Amino acid sequence: MKRALLVIDVQREYFEGAFPIRHPVGHLGSILAAMDSAAKAKIPTIVVRHHQPDPQSPVFCHGSDMWQLHDEVESRPRSVLIDKQLPGSFTNTSLDDFLKANEIETVSIAGYMTQVCCDTTARQAFHRGYKVEFLSDATGTLDVANKAGSVTAEQLHESILVAQQMFISDVIDRAEWTSRIEG
Repeated sequence: MKRALLVIDVQREYFEGAFPIRHPVGHLGSILAAMDSAAKAKIPTIVVRHHQPDPQSPVFCHGSDMWQLHDEVESRPRSVLIDKQLPGSFTNTSLDDFLKANEIETVSIAGYMTQVCCDTTARQAFHRGYKVEFLSDATGTLDVANKAGSVTAEQLHESILVAQQMFISDVIDRAEWTSRIEG
């Protein structure tokens, strides 16, 4: 089973900007460890970077400091960097072409935010016929409050993981994923 690791939107906006990821504890370390394990196992790593279509956007503005990848992600090996403008990493990008060209059957999801870009990308992959592994401790989110209500990062993360496991993804932690790729 050929797989690829998708590292979605691990950008400075989530550390120093408007959307500080806070759950689960150790999320960045798990993402970096997954990238290191993928490199060691010669598994393609696709880094995805988001920017807003509006060049005046106060968040994820193309070329801004907060749009940049986290330094630790930027410094690690990757097979390809894909820029996107919508939550789904497949929408208007070359991701599907890359996966098909490399005969990938399984995509492993890591990055931010659990309930937006990770969830959307996992669903898109499933709809395209890929098997999906959703790395529970290598994805992350924050507390959310809006006119619909409010939810803690813990509640939001868990609810997305439960929903993913119902039908879309195999939800596993990074340690289990690493044992799969090493075995």
